Amino acid sequence: MALRIELEKMGCDVKTQVTLPLVYEGVTIPNAYRIDMLVDDKVIVELKAVANIPEVFFSQLMTYLKLTGKKLGLLVNFKTTDISKSIYRRVNNL
Repeated sequence: MALRIELEKMGCDVKTQVTLPLVYEGVTIPNAYRIDMLVDDKVIVELKAVANIPEVFFSQLMTYLKLTGKKLGLLVNFKTTDISKSIYRRVNNL
C-alpha cells in the first residue's frame, strides 16, 4: 500500500488492519472491528474508494475513536480527482 510506504518513509509507525474487540453483555467478541490504519498510535485512518461518502463511514470512524480513546481520525476517499478535497478529519472530544 503506497500510503503506508510513504508514511513509513516519513518516519511514522503504521499498523494496518488493527482489530478491536466488542464486549456485549459481558461477552467479548474478538476481532469485531477492523481499523484500516493506525498511525503513530495516535491517528486512525479509514480508507475508502467510493463515489459518495455515506454518513455511516463517519459513524464508523467515530466508533473506532471512542472504542480506542484516540482523539483524531481521518476518512480518506481515493475515488476522486482531487485527493485534497476527499480527506475528512474527525475529532473525538472524549
